Amino acid sequence: MAEKIISPGVFQIESDQSAYTQGPQVVGAAIVGPTVKGRPMVPTYVTSYSQFQSIFGETFKSASYYYEYFTSLAAKEYFQNGGQTLLVTRIISGSANISTYATANITALNGANNTTASFTLETLAWGDQMNNSSSISAGALASGSADNVRWEITNVNTGSGLFSLVIRRGDDNNAQPNILETWANMSLDPQQPNYVARVIGDLKPVYDVTNGFVNYTGSYANASQYVRVASVVTPNVDSIDNNGFYKSGSYSGSLPNLGSGSYGGSFNGGVPATTTQQLMNELITSTNIQGYSPNDYLNAFTLLTNQDEYQFNVLLAPGLGLDGSAADNMISCAESRGDAIAIVDNGVYGTSLTAAATNASGQSSNYGATYYPWVQLFSTNLGKVVWCPPSTVMGGVYAFNDQVGAEWFAPAGLNRGGIPSVVRAERRLQQTDRDTLYSANVNPLATFPGNGVVAFGQKTLQRKATSLDRVNVRRLLISLKGYIGNVARTLVFEQNTAVTRNRFLSQVNPYLESVVQRQGLYAFKVVMDDTNNTPDVIDRNQLVGTIYIQPTKTAEFIILNFNILPTGAQFPA
Repeated sequence: MAEKIISPGVFQIESDQSAYTQGPQVVGAAIVGPTVKGRPMVPTYVTSYSQFQSIFGETFKSASYYYEYFTSLAAKEYFQNGGQTLLVTRIISGSANISTYATANITALNGANNTTASFTLETLAWGDQMNNSSSISAGALASGSADNVRWEITNVNTGSGLFSLVIRRGDDNNAQPNILETWANMSLDPQQPNYVARVIGDLKPVYDVTNGFVNYTGSYANASQYVRVASVVTPNVDSIDNNGFYKSGSYSGSLPNLGSGSYGGSFNGGVPATTTQQLMNELITSTNIQGYSPNDYLNAFTLLTNQDEYQFNVLLAPGLGLDGSAADNMISCAESRGDAIAIVDNGVYGTSLTAAATNASGQSSNYGATYYPWVQLFSTNLGKVVWCPPSTVMGGVYAFNDQVGAEWFAPAGLNRGGIPSVVRAERRLQQTDRDTLYSANVNPLATFPGNGVVAFGQKTLQRKATSLDRVNVRRLLISLKGYIGNVARTLVFEQNTAVTRNRFLSQVNPYLESVVQRQGLYAFKVVMDDTNNTPDVIDRNQLVGTIYIQPTKTAEFIILNFNILPTGAQFPA
């Protein structure tokens, strides 16, 4: 409040200048690929590998062997190296109709005749992995696994109209139940706050093929991590009388049967995720990527172009190579968003140096980068080493780079490009090999004694020589545009005056100065004043800002000149 100064005295005025600029939002990577379970074509954020494992699974059995998708291995690499948020999109075979791609389900029968349905549960994860009803014996779920669930009705009270539901892990048994969730004191009355669908949730996300977005059915958010209420067949409408008592005479027979699910508790149904022979690890081809074709990835890339709904700064699709048709769509997804870089694999296992260079020559985009060769990882889930394409580990390299440095540091070299989880590379690259690859914009994964496998390049796929032909500069621009764009978004529909412009400058200038201090820029200048916001610009309802930046460059070529001088010679000043 303004002070009135009339008679002599001491006047103390507060001026709060302690406002600070909010830091940039933490944005992680996105990964597209097959998983053991989970909802197909529904991008889902996970913040830890254990959460990924719970939602999407890890290993699966085919014939006599167990396998692990590249998606799982890449997620593990990402989180082990400091990644914080991962957006996972599970793909399914194009031969499966997404509209009929079902969840496994089970119907709880009522206590009146044990034949009429009371309500139906569905697993949140889709596909035949959740169908565990093939063999039930002696109270144990013989076909159950850690990746699916079973259920049981407990504590049915016909006097109060309440019952409880227990969700158990699929590989437990009645002697040693492994309880995942307990939902107590639920009702079949939609008007009660403890209505079963309201408590557990009934939302079902479904990818709309025609319109290319995720649609939702149901009314209540899913509180359970494993199941949803698909339907309540016999709801107890107005089950409480005027005195607050349950109308047990009218509705007790509708309650689910006590002990339902105790001897098996299995779910059934679900369409198989794929009908194609699955070629895994080093056996994949450009058309059979772990049982999926490049076309199976296209809808996911289209879905992820929605920048408002899905946020990420690195896009991964392990196994999908530049030698396939979908690479264009993957890079186009990053380009259309303008806030992510796509790490695209160069080719299948066994791709030669010449073929790797040729594959990269078909692209020219600073929103994409590729690496060579394949690497071998130890899978703790399988207990053996497996071959993987480079993008499986490069997501972790980028995450580590951002943790110890920043997005504008090069995710390469001995300090930030080391990949300690790699057992060995498919090929030990010599200097001449690295020269061939780097001149073709392919980043080498080099092997150095004592250091192991290291990402030793940071070129984008852009063929034209500009600052944006380096990964660190492209990611610098992604970071700057992300923060400054968020600041500008708060000014939309504000008054186009000097006050608004100064509000923008007061947030952007300190942020860019901090980037200078953190070695991201040499210098910058932001102009948003009368020079670029003339009356005709203002009359068009526009607010114009011009930002000049000088990105820092990395020292990729270190030249050391050794001069041998005779004894007694003077060293130059």
